[in-house]
Amino acid sequence: MILSMKDICKDFPLGKDAVVHILKHINFELKEGDYAAIMGPSGSGKSTLMNLIGFLDTPTSGDYIFDGENMAGKSDNQLAEVRNKDIGFVFQTFNLLPKLSAQENVALPLLYAGVSKKERMQRAEEALVRMGLEERLKYTPDRLSGGQSQRVAIARAIVTKPRLLLADEPTGALDSASGTQIMEIFQQLHDDGATILMITHDAKIAAYAGQQYQILDGELSVREEGENE
Repeated sequence: MILSMKDICKDFPLGKDAVVHILKHINFELKEGDYAAIMGPSGSGKSTLMNLIGFLDTPTSGDYIFDGENMAGKSDNQLAEVRNKDIGFVFQTFNLLPKLSAQENVALPLLYAGVSKKERMQRAEEALVRMGLEERLKYTPDRLSGGQSQRVAIARAIVTKPRLLLADEPTGALDSASGTQIMEIFQQLHDDGATILMITHDAKIAAYAGQQYQILDGELSVREEGENE
């Protein structure tokens, strides 16, 4: 079991005495090699849940067990260490640094991990070759298409060999053809053994995953076949 969330709640204060319950008693598990998708409309709580899963935020209550260890009470530095080591992020807007080449962008997480320059550039090149971008190593993001930029972002996410690949609307900024190519890459990564959790509002994207969940008004449930299509 890579992660287990038990009775997770997330509240936000609203004014002096009011509280907004963003996530309500979430129970969720993910095993090694799973490919899961969490679907939900804007405002459903899916982004908040993704932030909790990726250690970008902490729950108000409940237990989050990651790789057999309860994350409750961990310091920000401890959570950052787990996040940098074990979570690979792919975002809708790519989040590439504009002045760095594709290879330098991909190598960046390895710099934070203390890997030598020679090794991190070699591993970054290998990850980009895997994405079919061997001729774009030195290109800056302004010279890349949207689909190519997302492939660079995926290469950056996998270069540290994380336990979990977490993708937030990875095709949301792409045309349909580029989006299909990106989803084929995720399928290949899963076939090669990657554990993937995708956050999306699109039923067609969720359909690529083996396990599908629905979040609505902060409550998570297993998504029934054909639901919301």
